[in-house]
Amino acid sequence: MNAKYLDLLAQKYDCEEKVVTEIINLEAILNLPKGTEHFVSDLHGEYQAFQHVLRNGSGNVKGKIEDLYKKILTEKEIREFATLVYYPEEKIQLMKNDFDNERELHQWYTVIIERMINLISYASSKYTRSKLRKALPSQFVYIIEELLYKTDEYTNKEPYYTKIVQQIISLGQADKLIIGLAYTTQQLVVDHLHVVGDIYDRGPEPDKIMDTLINYHSVDIQWGNHDVLWLGAFAGSKVCLANIIRICARYDNLDIIEDVYGINLRPLLNLAEKYYDDNPAFRPKRHSDEKVTEEEQLQITKIHQAIAMIQFKLESPIIKRRPDFKMAERLLLEKIDYEKNEITLQGIRYQLENSCFATVNPEQPDQLLEEEEQVMDKLLFSVQHSEKLARHMNFLMKKGSLYLKYNGNLLIHGCMPLDEEGNMEKMVIENKTYAGRDLLDTFEHYLRYAFAHPEETDDLATDMVWYLWTGEYSSLFGKREMTTFERYFIKDKKTHKERKNPYYHLREKEEICRKILEEFDLNPDQGHIINGHTPVKEIDGENPVKANGKMIVIDGGFSKAYQSTTGIAGYTLLYNSFGMQLVAHKQFNSKEDVLINGTDVLSVKRLVDKELERKKVQETNVGEEILQELSILNSLMEYRYVK
Repeated sequence: MNAKYLDLLAQKYDCEEKVVTEIINLEAILNLPKGTEHFVSDLHGEYQAFQHVLRNGSGNVKGKIEDLYKKILTEKEIREFATLVYYPEEKIQLMKNDFDNERELHQWYTVIIERMINLISYASSKYTRSKLRKALPSQFVYIIEELLYKTDEYTNKEPYYTKIVQQIISLGQADKLIIGLAYTTQQLVVDHLHVVGDIYDRGPEPDKIMDTLINYHSVDIQWGNHDVLWLGAFAGSKVCLANIIRICARYDNLDIIEDVYGINLRPLLNLAEKYYDDNPAFRPKRHSDEKVTEEEQLQITKIHQAIAMIQFKLESPIIKRRPDFKMAERLLLEKIDYEKNEITLQGIRYQLENSCFATVNPEQPDQLLEEEEQVMDKLLFSVQHSEKLARHMNFLMKKGSLYLKYNGNLLIHGCMPLDEEGNMEKMVIENKTYAGRDLLDTFEHYLRYAFAHPEETDDLATDMVWYLWTGEYSSLFGKREMTTFERYFIKDKKTHKERKNPYYHLREKEEICRKILEEFDLNPDQGHIINGHTPVKEIDGENPVKANGKMIVIDGGFSKAYQSTTGIAGYTLLYNSFGMQLVAHKQFNSKEDVLINGTDVLSVKRLVDKELERKKVQETNVGEEILQELSILNSLMEYRYVK
């Protein structure tokens, strides 16, 4: 190993004892049980439901409580204690209202603090003291450690421990301590969070999800097609930007653009007011719990039309300058007979309905009006100068990837593009052919380049980000075409159908999943593919566990828009040292319902895979990193201290 590097390392480990201590520590950590991984996907802005699943660890918190107290507490008491751990601030306030006097409240504090300490002790049993200390509320570390590690077999210190708790209560610190212990418990029951794509679009609060993830203790993200759309807009793609505004208009979420991220939509509204009227195909989807005035609905409808037409115009130049994308059939504006209001698709003529082509020049249908160009320039400037959006997109880029190999499993939001025979689809990009893992690595290279060079807006990298949203061989889209235009303007629903990549029926076969795992250098006997993107229709009997357990699909409908077709409100996956469990969730009504009634959203836990032997840290990605550190430290020992 490089002598200069070892000399630098020796400044940190400046004596033999420090090196030896670290080697002993790391070797011991390798033999601890692996931490619990928590997998979620397709959150689509549903912050409240996501928050609840995060706080209860997909049932992990309640499971720990039941392990400790099922023979001691009633079911109601267990529910109340679990709710306290999920929402400590609110639950404490509710409990305070139930007590008639201070003495009863203090007795409750004493009992709850003891239960919390026991729960922390149990939840942290597979972690080092150092790791636990980092998770504890900093202002109470000394006090909590005294209570956690108390030994009083000779009863010498019983008054000491009692006094600690009494003083916490009498000094008015009980609420803060209990709240801190609750959040520590939430952190301990989940060691690492995987978000398998699609944080953005459809739901109302993706920004709050991003803020939560930024402050989460350990997380990675596999980008979804909607996430890439937002990254593309920030990277300078006007067509991606048009798409995110159109989707926000469609789902009545324009306040995300304007109020949350501070992007001024007034120029777009002025354009829309000038050229567009009411149009039933473009009215926003209503939120059941929100009221929109007729005037507001009309404004959104007009904006929706204006940005949709800009989007269709912006797509055409990309398709023309990128023949490798093979999307010429999507030059739809050129296939319209504007006098007859008809379009010809694959030799069939269709009458257009709800058309809104006031800004289209039939001679040059993809030509933007000068006003449209000015609007898009202003919107892009606002997007790229939004401090909050910059913070969120930079985090999404830092923690994200198209796929992830983690602890022997392959995490990928969408698909591995396949042909009907199960072979990896090939795509030619600049005279070079890519397929399989190489194709996904190439997509990610272009995405990262586009993000790093926002000043380049018509280059291949920026165009490729849009292709990831809508292209046939995109691992995120996974369909032959995106029929947005047809859904707006053609009544015949046969034209709305989006043909899925063969991956989506071939993934039912174990041999196909094993082949994909081998493509990523993963052990097909032990590994799994974990997918999101396509909602599992459990209501129709679809099984999220496929290919003899090799494929696990965890998009079960976090998005309220899909819950009527899935029959549930999302899947999550837990993977601890004993194996994997899939958790199905009922619809989340409200935090208030949980606080008052103790209701939870878990339904059924299914065992997906059970480890023959309990998996240890040394068999994980973290273990690989530790082994590398040990190799370096042993080299340092030989270089500096072994004579």
